[in-house]
Amino acid sequence: MKKSSLLLALGAAGLALSVQAAEPTKTPFNVQQLVKLNKLHSAAVSNDGTQLVYAVKHIDEQGESSSDLYLLDLSNKNAKPVQITSHKGTEHDVNFSVDDKSIYFLAARDGSSQLYNLSLSGGEALQVTDLPLDVNGYKLSNDGKQVVMNMRVFPECKDLACTVDRIAEEENKKTTGREYKQLMVRHWDTWEDHARNHLFVGQLNGKPVKDVVDVTLGLDTETPPKPFSGMEEVTFTADGKHIVYSAKAPSKDQAWTTNYDLWKVPVTGGEAENLTEKNLAWDAQPTYSKDGRQLAYLAMSKPGFEADRYRIMLRDTVTGAEKEVAPLWDRSPHSLTFSDDGRTLYVTAQDVGQVSIFEVNTQFGDVRPLYNDGSNSLVAVTDSGIIFSNKSLVEPGDLYKISLEGENLTRLTNVNEEKLAEIQFGEFQQFNFKGWNNETVHGYWIKPANYESGKKYPVAYLVHGGPQGSFGNSFSGRWNAQLWAGAGYGVVMVDFHGSTGYGQAFTDSISKDWGGKPLEDLQKGLAAVGQQQKWLDTDNACALGGSYGGYMMNWFQGNWSDGFQCLVNHAGLFDMRSMYHVTEELWFPEYEFGGTYTENKELYEKFNPVNYVENWKTPMLVIHGEKDYRVPYGQGLAAFTYMQRNDIPSELLMFPDENHWILNQDNLQQWYKNVLGWMDRWTEKK
Repeated sequence: MKKSSLLLALGAAGLALSVQAAEPTKTPFNVQQLVKLNKLHSAAVSNDGTQLVYAVKHIDEQGESSSDLYLLDLSNKNAKPVQITSHKGTEHDVNFSVDDKSIYFLAARDGSSQLYNLSLSGGEALQVTDLPLDVNGYKLSNDGKQVVMNMRVFPECKDLACTVDRIAEEENKKTTGREYKQLMVRHWDTWEDHARNHLFVGQLNGKPVKDVVDVTLGLDTETPPKPFSGMEEVTFTADGKHIVYSAKAPSKDQAWTTNYDLWKVPVTGGEAENLTEKNLAWDAQPTYSKDGRQLAYLAMSKPGFEADRYRIMLRDTVTGAEKEVAPLWDRSPHSLTFSDDGRTLYVTAQDVGQVSIFEVNTQFGDVRPLYNDGSNSLVAVTDSGIIFSNKSLVEPGDLYKISLEGENLTRLTNVNEEKLAEIQFGEFQQFNFKGWNNETVHGYWIKPANYESGKKYPVAYLVHGGPQGSFGNSFSGRWNAQLWAGAGYGVVMVDFHGSTGYGQAFTDSISKDWGGKPLEDLQKGLAAVGQQQKWLDTDNACALGGSYGGYMMNWFQGNWSDGFQCLVNHAGLFDMRSMYHVTEELWFPEYEFGGTYTENKELYEKFNPVNYVENWKTPMLVIHGEKDYRVPYGQGLAAFTYMQRNDIPSELLMFPDENHWILNQDNLQQWYKNVLGWMDRWTEKK
């Protein structure tokens, strides 16, 4: 059970969660405060472990932003961070040089994103690459003499100049029609323009990098995969002679397969070798030990399933022998980092509402948790400890350090100290109950920020998307549970069957049962938390969710129509029949519903919200983005149309410039204004 917390209090023994009384100057958290929080990003640690560089995006009271890099001496406990850049724009993707005397980063200082190098002894940053296209990501070789970069080009082009010319032709042509011969024609929020992410290798010899080798020349494939993967999918071999990357083989089935493989290609270009041809599921994140003897990577085992458990695979690069590390460990790692001696892997994985840090023995497969409070991501492992980023329901994100034994927690940054001093968060706690099949299900509740003992509060019941996802102990810039607590609601979030972090069988259980087990869990969860926490007025509740959570709002309408005073449906699926034929990643519905719509029509229709509209009666706010190609906006428009035509109280909020998420900060404030206004209209605050 997690300790409840209002603040993160740092003592001599480290960081501890504690409930503290509200200070008079604090105000309940609101969206205007959310969008003005500073954002820490792009952290890197020197090779000797003594220096930390990180970027902070500062937001002033007028909403204007700036981003700069800071250097912190880790060898001095009393050291303060020193600002080392003040250039207009954003520096990101920071890495130290091999000798730790300088740093590399990406920046668009002259209109194009290029690689820069900044000496830590002073002076101005020097532009390293001089290329006619944007450099979107990069990784250095172990000896620091080569760089592999990600640029977007047309596969049929033999050089960068060809792509530049093609872009100019596209911009100047008079016709507007898009022509396609195969799927995908669009992805996430972008219509395909026939360009692809390719990898280019350049030499770092003190001269501007102008000549590069396209090691994925001519391939009709995305490397690294977009839109959510980055250079964690690409690496040099230890000797610097090859690049290993994750990508699908060029084919016409890319819209309905998850068969990403690891490919090995010489840095001079040429034919790539498929290292994982036998595995027809997802292979990702190739990572070499320091001596190059071991290749670790993540591998799923179920073709077509994007939420399968990632196994840790380890290959001896000399003998070719391969094994799964910790095969009995029922968690799915997010990242891989070798210790210097190659005997240990440090990984992060979701675990019962947290994202925890684990130590995995590569020989015996022993797994040991090192830190399990909040949502954590590794920055670096050094001889003296582990540097990581931590977020929680009351922590927007800062850097910390623990020993290799998981002890001596030390805060390294506090980028929102002044702003958080003015914010009152709600006390939170994890709870559990018996859900479907009498199995244990977990969730979180959050008290209203200005909670008063003896009062009852309306409930904001948040339903996560995915559906293989989790509303856990983390801090979001979009669906931030503390904002409902700040608005006077008791917040409840349940990780129903299908959620991640509770074992693969629990995650698997939602597939082919979208409206079954999860509905039962959500019904039992609301009833259970109402019994456990008498201050929650569960008869005075609104439910809200996005994506699968939005689907569940439509499912509530037809199958739990008396459960809530109101609903909020963001990007929810309304008609599975049409949804299958307009979404972009076909592997997703085909796995979740056991085949194509034609192959398993009965199951699609069994859990199709449109088939239960005769039961709809609950007031619902529908929100959608017109650039949402995962769940196209017609799904939201159809739900709104049905309710309007049948006199069900309903409103529609449509964003022409947003995708599956709300990213524009002004739009986010409009989103919360409408959502909280809708909920205030239908609930009673006593």
